[in-house]
Amino acid sequence: MSGRESRLADDGGRAAFRRFVERHAIDTAEAERAETRLSDEIEELQGAGHSNSAAFLLAIGRLAREEPLAGMFSRARGLSAAAPRTRFGEPIAALGFAVAAAAALKAPELFDIRMDDAGAWFYQRNLSLFLLAPVAAYLGWRRGLAPRSAALVAALFLVGALLVNAYPFTSGGSTGPLAALHLGVALWFAVGFASTGGGTGADGWIRFVRFTGELLVCFALLGLGGIVLSGTTALLFSAIGLEFEPFFARWVLPCGVAGALVVGAFLVETKRRMTEDLAPMLARVFTPLFALALVGFLGAMAVTGSGMNPERELLIGVDLLLVVVLGLLLYSVFSRERRPEPGVADFSSLVLVGAALLVDIVALGAIGGRIVELGLTPNRTAALGLNLILLANLGGSAWLLLGLVRRRIEFAALERWQLAFLPVYAGWAALVAVVFPLLFTFR
Repeated sequence: MSGRESRLADDGGRAAFRRFVERHAIDTAEAERAETRLSDEIEELQGAGHSNSAAFLLAIGRLAREEPLAGMFSRARGLSAAAPRTRFGEPIAALGFAVAAAAALKAPELFDIRMDDAGAWFYQRNLSLFLLAPVAAYLGWRRGLAPRSAALVAALFLVGALLVNAYPFTSGGSTGPLAALHLGVALWFAVGFASTGGGTGADGWIRFVRFTGELLVCFALLGLGGIVLSGTTALLFSAIGLEFEPFFARWVLPCGVAGALVVGAFLVETKRRMTEDLAPMLARVFTPLFALALVGFLGAMAVTGSGMNPERELLIGVDLLLVVVLGLLLYSVFSRERRPEPGVADFSSLVLVGAALLVDIVALGAIGGRIVELGLTPNRTAALGLNLILLANLGGSAWLLLGLVRRRIEFAALERWQLAFLPVYAGWAALVAVVFPLLFTFR
């Protein structure tokens, strides 16, 4: 580190950068984005063991190649360039993790366990392990996860694998699919632990929620591209009399899904500017659309006087819709600019959450009616628990959003409320995956 760099790092480098961007940014949004990206980089480097001053200089060097304001600041201060964010070896490593994910998914075929009727239950139980373990490994590698933290993440996946495969689930029962589904949710929080570098701080988990939303967007775009590529390939092969569909179903689709999650994680991590612009835009578009859909549903129910159909499939669909609404809310909260005054997006979120809260109350009534009439089952108990947690989360969120738009509370209170529920959802998912099979005797 040169003398000039050392003096800058020791003399409030972040404050100097903030003053620089305030003078040179086109608007407030560009200035806030540059500061947020610098903060994210610094926290990541500090989590990897760098000192405050070294983390600042390395972060500026990384961002200088892709963030115009950081580049201007670096040149103006005569700072030496650090390694770019996307190091040469990183795409190769990400590709290796993606190939490993695809290979792990197909490895059971060596033991004659295939993705057909005979092996479907094996893959249903273990799918979350196959898909999420490589993502956790890649993120842990990228964060430079400490050996103790890496061992904890590996232990969580190992325990999940042992339980879901050792439990004597009844064929055609409910607890097996429930355990498999909720195991994936619980293990996603293990991925979050790896993504935060083994930390428990609020900022790291806020970034992980944003990462989750951005990864879903990237994964969907990769999936659309894969569909176009596969369709074109099938057309070409059919022109010469060869069938592409069997090869696609057995190899391309499963391997593509497994690898795309790792590739999506790589793109989010290294091309963050693209996803930071795209994912919030999609959230802003779909929040009012979902709000209109829920309000229309409630209006139609009020006009017709019809209650919610208590059939299991419909109640599951309603719960999935509420989970999507929760995801939109989480992403909207954790990607929102930390400005004190409310905006249009906050009003849209309030309408969305208020409507979702009413739908959840109606769904709880329907679930309660089925329990009174037919008794408790694994599915009904899981649905009841999830809807009660959603009721508490959405109710508190609606109250806090109302206070926000009325300028009675600070936005940070809404962030703290959402963060408080992350371990609740993780704990509930683990409870359903581990305890429900025992409670309902594996049926």
